Amino acid sequence: MTQEYTAKKIQVLKGLEAVRKRPAMYIGSTDIYGLHHLIYEVVDNSVDEALAGHCTEIEVVIHTDGHVAVTDNGRGIPVDMHPTQHRPAVEVVMTTLHAGGKFDDTSYKVSGGLHGVGVSVVNGLSEWLEVDIWRDEHHWFQRYENGDPVADLENKGPVDETGTRVTFMPSPVIFETLDYHFETLVQRLRELAFLNRGLKISIVDQRGKHEKRHDFEFDGGIVEFVRYLNENKKTLNDNPVYFKTEKDGIDVEVAMQFHDGFNETVFAFANNINTIEGGTHLSGFKSALTRTINNYAQTANLFKKEKVSLSGDDVREGLTAIISVKLPEPQFEGQTKMKLGNSDVKGVVEAIVGDGLKEFLEENPSQAKLIIEKCLAAGRAREAARKARDLARRKTALESNSLPGKLADCSNTNPDECEIYLVEGDSAGGSAKQARNREFQAILPLRGKILNVEKARVDRIFSNEEIKAIIMALGTGVGTEFDASKVRYKKIILMTDADVDGAHIRTLLLTLFYRKFKELIELGYVFIAQPPLYRLKKGKKETYAYNDSEKDQILTDWGGGDGVYIQRYKGLGEMNPEQLWETTMEPDSRTILQVVIEDVIEADRIFTVLMGDEVEPRREFIQENALKVKNLDI
Repeated sequence: MTQEYTAKKIQVLKGLEAVRKRPAMYIGSTDIYGLHHLIYEVVDNSVDEALAGHCTEIEVVIHTDGHVAVTDNGRGIPVDMHPTQHRPAVEVVMTTLHAGGKFDDTSYKVSGGLHGVGVSVVNGLSEWLEVDIWRDEHHWFQRYENGDPVADLENKGPVDETGTRVTFMPSPVIFETLDYHFETLVQRLRELAFLNRGLKISIVDQRGKHEKRHDFEFDGGIVEFVRYLNENKKTLNDNPVYFKTEKDGIDVEVAMQFHDGFNETVFAFANNINTIEGGTHLSGFKSALTRTINNYAQTANLFKKEKVSLSGDDVREGLTAIISVKLPEPQFEGQTKMKLGNSDVKGVVEAIVGDGLKEFLEENPSQAKLIIEKCLAAGRAREAARKARDLARRKTALESNSLPGKLADCSNTNPDECEIYLVEGDSAGGSAKQARNREFQAILPLRGKILNVEKARVDRIFSNEEIKAIIMALGTGVGTEFDASKVRYKKIILMTDADVDGAHIRTLLLTLFYRKFKELIELGYVFIAQPPLYRLKKGKKETYAYNDSEKDQILTDWGGGDGVYIQRYKGLGEMNPEQLWETTMEPDSRTILQVVIEDVIEADRIFTVLMGDEVEPRREFIQENALKVKNLDI
């Protein structure tokens, strides 16, 4: 019987109840990403104080029991009585959604926390939260539990300094994990320090045997950011091109530097927010860059006999750039703030970048010539790649088959239900073809190590047989023709041997996907298979171990190693089809790791270190990190 739907069924959630009931609406998720978001929300408030000119230092401390304290030397949250709420302003800020100083243009000219839900959401999702405020020559304190104040605001005595400390313990009832990832927080705080010249940001982790600490302060701002991203690359212009201008109330800051590599590294920020999907500021930058370089090359007669017009891709090959805009009322598309929508920003950025870049090229003709020659080489490679693609299309059209010959495809054609294994070696590929479920599992064997796309231009990539097979099998196209909606399989599983060579091949494949099919990673379509390292058999008992610690635990559980047959697999090819199916391909029993990009800026830098031309940074990275590796992802 259907229950009566009346006014009594309409729930009204008071205060922060809505936040606790639907936390993902406010912080995206309740996993580690949402957990980190709590810190970012509090830090963003402190950064807003710095943008307003009232804060020079921020410190984040993760305490031994997992509670976090964020301290700044800003003005301190107001403590006087709110005129309509009849409570201290800090209590209103801590307990009311959409309450704060970000909704007019007097307290904060610019702000990243425009939705006004930040610190109240942190309070609502914390088991307890304490706020210390040094303001009006006094130290003020208040404690909250599960979002509600447990006592009135307390005056703890006179002080000379000003600032705010927010200390909170995330709720174990709400969050899936309370284990902060230190390095992820380090990357975000370093990024904020780069974007806010002269602001000192510190992070301290008191968990573990030894305290870990990083202090970030960059007087060079985003110029140092570009140098940081390019530290393992051979640059064409010695010093990053830099200009900073304010126009129509919009502050525009740009730093850019070309290198001899083939990948574009351009990050755009609006009010310190990494607008991953770009927006009007990025569009303005790209338009100005393409037009200005083409105009300069024509005027300086650098095209010579070539009748060309450089495309946007040509002029951005080997470019590292940071675009940072700060504006009073940014319009972000969606709550996620991934794309800037203010239409007036495009023209402002375009004009500033056009003038600044033109001046640099005219004043530095030798460096300008190197940059134009690099762009022309990119244009020639793009044309060669286009011809290769056209030839491939004609060939496959004549053959009436656009799939690689060695692909063992599945019978199902619904991408949502299909998966493809990219398998190292013909031997393992043969076992996988026998082991698979032909209805929904496709197998593409790969011979040897594929091309390192970090060191290759687009024409070489398109002429590589193994990469061509992958492109054809996936069906998305690549480069300007890439279309994720055309993907033929929504699970793309990299299956390589559990040895050093297998790890290298997996890294080459990850580099290919990160540089040429990044959207497939972002959509959650790319996975890594986890084949076992050992097979253990004792009498009628038989099981598999995926690492040494699992093997040791099994031996302990079986009462020691007496009478135990242990087979160590040197490669996938040593498993018969039944074993491969049971351990690595059977959806109900296998383990596959989803590839995620936690920090796009750090991922870009790490791929350059590991897969680029410079040997010394790679050696230093391996020596520093080899003993720390527990899980390999990007």
